[in-house]
Amino acid sequence: MTLTEEPRLLVPGIPTLGLGVERYRVNGQAATVLALEAGDTLEIRNVEGRQVCELVVFDGGGRSAPGLLGQSASGPAVGTQAILSHNITDARRVRVGLEVPGVDLTDAVKIDVFDTSSPAGESATFTASDRAMVIVAAPGSAMDPHQPDPATALLAFVTRAHKPETGEAPLLPVPLGDMTQDLFIERRTALAYEVKAGQYIQVIDIEGRECSDFQAFDARALQGSIGQAALERCLDATVTRSLMGASYPGPGLYSKFYDGSMNALVEVVQDTVGRHDTFNLACTGKYYDDMGYPGHVNCTDNMNSQLGPYGVAPRTGWEAINFFYNTNIDDNNQIYLDEPWSRPGDYVLLRALTDLVCVSTACPCDIDAANGWEPTDIAVRVYPEKRTFKKAMAFRMSADADPELTRETGFHPRTSDLTRDFSEYQGFWLANKFNNSGAIDEYWACREAVAAIDLSPLRKYEVTGPDAEELLQTCLTRNVRKLADGQVSYTAMCYDTGGMIDDGTIFRLGRENFRWIGGADASGLWLRQQAAERGLRAWVRSSTDELHNIQVQGPKSRATLADVIWTPPAQPTVEELGWFRFAIGRIGGPQGIPLVVSRTGYTGELGFEIFCHPTTAPDVWDAVFEAGATHGIKPMGLEALDILRIEAGLIFAGYEFCDQTDPFEAGISFTVPLKSKEDDFIGRDALLARKANPQRTLVGLELAGGEPGANGDGVFVGRQQVGEITSGTISPTLRKNIALCRMMLPHDEIGTEVEVGKLDGHQKRIPAQVVRFPFYDPDKSRVRA
Repeated sequence: MTLTEEPRLLVPGIPTLGLGVERYRVNGQAATVLALEAGDTLEIRNVEGRQVCELVVFDGGGRSAPGLLGQSASGPAVGTQAILSHNITDARRVRVGLEVPGVDLTDAVKIDVFDTSSPAGESATFTASDRAMVIVAAPGSAMDPHQPDPATALLAFVTRAHKPETGEAPLLPVPLGDMTQDLFIERRTALAYEVKAGQYIQVIDIEGRECSDFQAFDARALQGSIGQAALERCLDATVTRSLMGASYPGPGLYSKFYDGSMNALVEVVQDTVGRHDTFNLACTGKYYDDMGYPGHVNCTDNMNSQLGPYGVAPRTGWEAINFFYNTNIDDNNQIYLDEPWSRPGDYVLLRALTDLVCVSTACPCDIDAANGWEPTDIAVRVYPEKRTFKKAMAFRMSADADPELTRETGFHPRTSDLTRDFSEYQGFWLANKFNNSGAIDEYWACREAVAAIDLSPLRKYEVTGPDAEELLQTCLTRNVRKLADGQVSYTAMCYDTGGMIDDGTIFRLGRENFRWIGGADASGLWLRQQAAERGLRAWVRSSTDELHNIQVQGPKSRATLADVIWTPPAQPTVEELGWFRFAIGRIGGPQGIPLVVSRTGYTGELGFEIFCHPTTAPDVWDAVFEAGATHGIKPMGLEALDILRIEAGLIFAGYEFCDQTDPFEAGISFTVPLKSKEDDFIGRDALLARKANPQRTLVGLELAGGEPGANGDGVFVGRQQVGEITSGTISPTLRKNIALCRMMLPHDEIGTEVEVGKLDGHQKRIPAQVVRFPFYDPDKSRVRA
């Protein structure tokens, strides 16, 4: 940008589609229903390519009418009918939306849009000639792990012929179910309301970037019990923070807000934002007075006026849970604020644990960034106690992507029977540890016998087409051309600066068929972007939802799986499967559950990974655990896995590497064969320069004592910081305090003595020494066994 150009502010969270434009995501093997008026346009975008689409159009009388979109019928709507026959959420929602007299899906006809050769990003646009109800469907079948053909998402954009006028009521999100109360809180006001125990309270930021103070009182205490005076028992942020061990609760184990008597009043069930405030008061008259705005409307006065009829005494400043208020504490111990993270339609869903009197505000602050400088409205919906909502946060693939609520993996029905201790990871719930065992027991099961862990959130992408090999050769540091069918390679993916996008494994299924497995969606988005920019005939389609996986790891993993996985004669058996090789197989025999088994893992131990469709995952789990019973198999969680991977010197995104770290600094220089890979690849020139002038590298440290190093701890020689701990643990096998550290040269030599800084880095130091790593089995004799 030159100095004469107009500056541009990028705000991905604020809608940039324009007035009257709506966006809808249609997942693979799912459908949605849209209402169109005369003149409205409908654009369907094939995001990942090769995904067919069916449009099924009905007129006001419920008759199939493809002509309303100016099209002729392509045939019966078989794909749509198959989707709607399933009892899944999307199908139920569409059936409810079609509850119009005369709608008969059995005789419905379709408009075909796209085919299996459609490129990523292809779109088609239609204009409605009259009022119409349109089903947008993305047909497909459950992906066989042996065949890389996943059904993927479509995007539907509706441009309304009638643009909303300024001041019109904003579009509210679809309710989560039948409501008992539907409340609207106009900007700069507040509203009190009553909620019964077990009911759900949804606080919605309608237009985004708007704070809402929330307070709740125990209704029975407020009314006064027989022989007792009325008590104002309301949410206490200090008590809540102390009991939950966090700035504010979130969905999961630590999810409750408490009053001053340590009684839980509400529980957080869902949260699509994940950034709120419990440190500050609701805005007060004094705040505005001190800022030079005397008499400014404020949340505290608004709350007082609403709570007065319930007998609540007015306060000068109300303690409240400030939903969507973006505050934090900086390194100078200053509380600061910025624009909220909330997008239009974002919400927090609470469950009342007792009868409550609640108050919610639409904050009036327009003198700072608290509400994005422009106060807007808040909605509150109350749902009956008979409803059930799963605990969830919102995960976004990218800053401007639609939110997806935390999901359960295909193995969750089995793992959830064994623990309630789950963490959100990349949009899924994964177990931290299991009942009656814990991280250390699970660790020893993996080192001495066999353990299984669910790692289904790993991102899988099917990379196919005539130019698939060229795309991967361009984007990955390893030499993909040397990869044989049935072989796996661990590799890095870099930007042109040499900074890492991701690490992962590439599976070669055939000459034009590959499967990329990485840690984050950024890698798949990057591959698709490069294919488009370079004009390559290669499709990059997500199969994460079609392939869920467990790792079966430990010295007895081979014996466990040999009895349960059948492979055809043309494939190696489990006993024959070599390191970084995979085979196509089935559970039990030639008619069993299809799967892919690879000789890979993340523990530094002999091990395998099993990939299957999520619908068959519980049966795969059962078969593995039945076969492993005689070998002492145990389920394993993330806490044990972290110990194992640190011992083995295996890196983790956000700890050992980020996009500012190159593979040499991340300790995986072996993934960059600059001499043997003659083809150019993204980042090659930068990596050549970085290798010639190294600044930092990953080393192993052994620390004195029993206090482990933590991510971010400084590593010092005297007052000079020469490194930073990336991961640390106490090794049960080695009985040592070990850590991975990114160290400046020349302090990386084995035997170099350093100190790990605690507290402020200087007041407390732990002696440490640079040692060889991997710490466990550095020659990898066990994993190669």
